[in-house]
Amino acid sequence: MKWSQHIIICLIQLVCWTSYNYPVNSLENGLLRQPPMGWLTWQRFRCVTDCQENPDTCISEKLIRTQAQLLVSGGYLAAGYEYIIIDDCWLNKTRAADGSLQPDNQRFPSGIRALSDYVHSLGLKFGIYEDYGTETCAGYPGVLGHLEQDAQTFASWKVDYLKLDGCNADIKDYDTGYPAMENALNATGFPIAYSCSWPAYQEYAKMKPNYSAIAQTCNLWRNWGDIDDSWDSVYSIVQWFGDNQDRLAPFHGPGHWNDPDMIVVGNYGLSPSQSRAQMALWSIMAAPLILSVDLRTISDWARDIILNKNLIAINQDPLGAMGRRILKLDGHVEVWSKSLQNDRTAFVALFPEPYGTPIRMSISLTDLGLGRFDEYDIFETFHGDFLGKYHKSDRYNFTINPSGDVHAFYVESALIKSL
Repeated sequence: MKWSQHIIICLIQLVCWTSYNYPVNSLENGLLRQPPMGWLTWQRFRCVTDCQENPDTCISEKLIRTQAQLLVSGGYLAAGYEYIIIDDCWLNKTRAADGSLQPDNQRFPSGIRALSDYVHSLGLKFGIYEDYGTETCAGYPGVLGHLEQDAQTFASWKVDYLKLDGCNADIKDYDTGYPAMENALNATGFPIAYSCSWPAYQEYAKMKPNYSAIAQTCNLWRNWGDIDDSWDSVYSIVQWFGDNQDRLAPFHGPGHWNDPDMIVVGNYGLSPSQSRAQMALWSIMAAPLILSVDLRTISDWARDIILNKNLIAINQDPLGAMGRRILKLDGHVEVWSKSLQNDRTAFVALFPEPYGTPIRMSISLTDLGLGRFDEYDIFETFHGDFLGKYHKSDRYNFTINPSGDVHAFYVESALIKSL
């Protein structure tokens, strides 16, 4: 054997040995190469724990089993919504005698592993909530002081996704605490997607998060305040991301995602137009699509928005580019843009304010950043309708409704096929 061959073989063996004997950080764990899609309890069901008064809406294994079944039968799993995640308030108020976490045994009588197995039997993935501090935000046991033990517990329960909040902890400790939990998760050998609240608390405290370290530690992370079921809340989050896009976008991509929080479509606060806007904007931002809605009572129009195949395709585009706000027009309309594979580009024009009448807009293709090709085909996103062929020197004219509606469209070279 030649020495060069011998050296190559030794290097291969060393790499393989290393990969099997040392945990890698979350950036390299192979998970969430596209933004995660799923369902979470918090926005719709909060911390309802009285199952006698609220048997159908309390945080319980009954609720999770029911919503999991509907994720499958309602076509959500087939569309990509694969995670079902329990947020706060699933725990017992105290740990077990050996220090391990335990669920509330009245609301989860079968235990978490049995619930996880059931979720997996449906073809879904199972997620759970905890908190880096001494207690969760609702006052249940946190992981501080038990990181390794809790990570092993999650692995034994076959948890696929951990959301780790940041209540009841020193914000200055996050820079070491969140990576420590990541190391504990990786040491289990079980693949667990890791959702962090690390930068959200620091942003609110006017600290400068180390997004480079965050992106090397977490698969996704909350950046800003909790979303509420209102247009004001949705729009304020959109504006925060637009205002901070230059420092967020470099750390956003396959395996590591900025997270503007849940999709609230189908609840009480958004009109159909505003619901279209949230889904379109979350798709443009390549944000996690985590629903929080009662799938037993969701309206047909809300379900259609959530399951829109073109919006999901834009969100799940393999490039993983974070959409950006590129224009503000006439003091009313703003335009967001996202690069897609195969030289496609998706756009959302948003008219956020009450105005009383639709507005007619005209934008040059140059202002949209288009000009690489001579001719472009333009399609309306929600229905895929062909809107026409345009030369790069043309203007694109459209009408958009006020009060939180959008005009969503995508553009491609006239030489390639549509989505």
